[in-house]
Amino acid sequence: MWARMPITALVADTPLDDWPEAMPVWACQPWDCSSYNHATYVLDRCTPCPWLAKIDGEFYPAKYYFTVDYAENEIADDPAQHKQSHILELLDAGEWTGNIVALPNNRVRVTHPAWFEAGDGAPDFKPSQHIHYSKSDLDYTLDVNQVFNNLYAGDEDGGKRK
Repeated sequence: MWARMPITALVADTPLDDWPEAMPVWACQPWDCSSYNHATYVLDRCTPCPWLAKIDGEFYPAKYYFTVDYAENEIADDPAQHKQSHILELLDAGEWTGNIVALPNNRVRVTHPAWFEAGDGAPDFKPSQHIHYSKSDLDYTLDVNQVFNNLYAGDEDGGKRK
């Protein structure tokens, strides 16, 4: 158990001929953790897929371990600033092979020819910059029966409990 160590202190539990070269912190974790409150989970469908980690403008093959998603903080809850950290082991990355990195969505690619069509260049979409609420749409108040439909709506007795 280690506490309060930088990510650069971690190395994968993979047999290596030599210890990997220590990476600069900005390269292996470009963003600080945006909250003390977070969840960790595994993207099951992406786990067996080859991942690519973009570090200092270059792509390196990587092995995915898990994702950290931050919440309950002014930065973490802002759609324009929200980031996840995908925890990866660098593979075939020269002197950095074996290092653990924590990269946001815009610095990783997941590939699998059966599931994804990988292209060149940046994705052709922009992330949402809005917080969405069910009650912010005017349609919410137009048909209250649609919004407040419940288990008993539509019964012969008008939805009243017996």
